[in-house]
Amino acid sequence: MRLALIRLKILRKYKKSLIFAQIFIFLKVDKKQQYMKLNKLIDHTLLKTTATIAEIETLCQEAITYDFYSVCVNSGYVATAKNFLTGTNVKVCSVVGFPLGAMAAEAKYFETNQAIADGADEIDMVLNVGLLKSGKVDKVLEEIKTLKNIVGENRVLKVILETCYLTDDEKRLACRLALEAQADFVKTSTGFGSAGATLADVALMKECVQHKAKVKASGGIRDYQTAMQYVNLGVERIGTSNGIAILKGEKGTGY
Repeated sequence: MRLALIRLKILRKYKKSLIFAQIFIFLKVDKKQQYMKLNKLIDHTLLKTTATIAEIETLCQEAITYDFYSVCVNSGYVATAKNFLTGTNVKVCSVVGFPLGAMAAEAKYFETNQAIADGADEIDMVLNVGLLKSGKVDKVLEEIKTLKNIVGENRVLKVILETCYLTDDEKRLACRLALEAQADFVKTSTGFGSAGATLADVALMKECVQHKAKVKASGGIRDYQTAMQYVNLGVERIGTSNGIAILKGEKGTGY
């Protein structure tokens, strides 16, 4: 009888340990699956002035290793990135009119044409904030429309609003113009302004576009918890130079 009780206690302890082990494995696998889903929302970004060709190539190798959706680079490095990423599923995203958006529209058109010729799959254009604030709505609309025509239906155009410089009404107006021009995304920030993405701005942008365009959050997203807050709000893309730190559960220091 005593031996039977001892066996029963051992069996119960074993079962409890097995249950805890199964729970731990489930949580670990579930966390890994979350990371794997998050990586496909990230535009792995390097836009700093001092970026070298070697650093662009490192960026591309990291994007392959971590299976990020794309690399986001300045237009002068599109060909370098495209050559490196040939044969992979990693897209090449080029910024245009970066970071101020205040150059002549024709300069943006030329830059976009060249970026596409060099292999860009997506274009992130910076809105002309000064024109928007001056009430030159038709000019802002025409610029976005023309860029979308250049980009075409088979590539993606994102409109960077640089929300840190806009009032809420101006953000709504910018979203409406992007929709009218048939842009594919509205994007919060360059990461080089006075502030980056905020949850409030993303919520406002989601409300404005009503699923007729997608939303990209960028600027200041440096850790997994913050990234998931934006994902839970419904963003379809995250622009960050902290992608690896985010996936590792660490705190990044980039933009």
